[in-house]
Amino acid sequence: MREMKDSGIAWVTTIPKNWDTIANKYIMKKIKHINPVYGGEDILSLTVNGVIVRDLDAGGKMPTSFDGYQFLYPGNLLMCLFDYDVTPRCIGLIKNKGITSPAYSQFVMKEGFSAEYYYYYYLMVDHTKAILHLAKNLRHSFTEDQLGTISVPVPPLKEQYAIATFLDEKCGEISKVEADVQKQIETLEQYKRSMITQYVTKGVDSNVNLRDSGIQWIGKMPSHWEIIRGKYILKYMQKPVRDDDGVITCFRDGEVTLRSNRREDGFTMSDKEIGYQGIDVGDLVVHGMDGFAGSIGISDSRGKASPVLNVLDTEQNKRYIMYYLRSMAYSDVFLALATGIRVRSCDLRWNKLAELSYPIPPLEEQQAIVDHIDSVIIKTDAVIADKKAQLETLDEYKKSLIFEYVTGKKEAPAV
Repeated sequence: MREMKDSGIAWVTTIPKNWDTIANKYIMKKIKHINPVYGGEDILSLTVNGVIVRDLDAGGKMPTSFDGYQFLYPGNLLMCLFDYDVTPRCIGLIKNKGITSPAYSQFVMKEGFSAEYYYYYYLMVDHTKAILHLAKNLRHSFTEDQLGTISVPVPPLKEQYAIATFLDEKCGEISKVEADVQKQIETLEQYKRSMITQYVTKGVDSNVNLRDSGIQWIGKMPSHWEIIRGKYILKYMQKPVRDDDGVITCFRDGEVTLRSNRREDGFTMSDKEIGYQGIDVGDLVVHGMDGFAGSIGISDSRGKASPVLNVLDTEQNKRYIMYYLRSMAYSDVFLALATGIRVRSCDLRWNKLAELSYPIPPLEEQQAIVDHIDSVIIKTDAVIADKKAQLETLDEYKKSLIFEYVTGKKEAPAV
């Protein structure tokens, strides 16, 4: 058992007796080297996965201007010292040379201090936002001087290296397991999507006779089904708003509910609710801008919403129509039909929904399809929930591991 002492740092508690504490300003120094002309350098971003190269091919945005962009150097720390309360990750270890926004702060370590160790230390601090109470102003920001006065533990340099090496290995092992579990979740989500498409276009009877639907994204469908355009089976609703109505949002996971049932943070509230409409429980809703991504569902609440939401009624089974429209979103059909120039968007206003072709089984068969899809989704979601719980457990284990070793509660093997 190591002999311990009080560190004097509330979020650290005790440290080994042979460790010291010191103010930040004595262990690292802020630097900022401005990039006057863009020369094709990698554009780096501080993300929940650390400091990464922005992938422009995968949708990462090129800055509109490089004025003030700063060079980053491998081996330094990159910190976000603003919006500390809401930024998901405020610390990163720079591994690639490149440039990034001047809003971030780059620190070079002074002699005798390991950037790798203090990366893990500040990652531990970031997990709990332990220094949030020290941040100033409404944006919960730190100045360099404020950060400089905060005390940190100082293990012997050899032990700093040992701790960082040990955590690199252990956290790497955990991350591999997390990546495997996340891949399983993605596979299950894709299974749900393909299953929905299968049943809303082919039905649940695998022995039924099929015929060509004449619609590319449907292919063959049961021969007794009809193809009907939306304007003949759907009714566009425009309901009045009540004084006590809360705001309803149609989310990309298909949930249509009061915004207050999920979260209020991050939403822009309109000063003037021009064109707002009423929505009742059971209404079929298609988001006019995000429907391509799956924002299609049936409302579980009474409320009001922006006119960008299409509120629909039908004598067909609403859940069947909902699942069919979602299958088109999952298969990128809406994107393929898009005529606008906005990237990854598609206008799904009523005039387009009205002209779409819908495969229509008999009502009793629609119900059977919905029951089958609902049953599979319930079972699959239960497995997904278990996988997500595994991820949470792994994440908590990783956090506790980092805390125990960067504060000296456990001793890392010597390098």
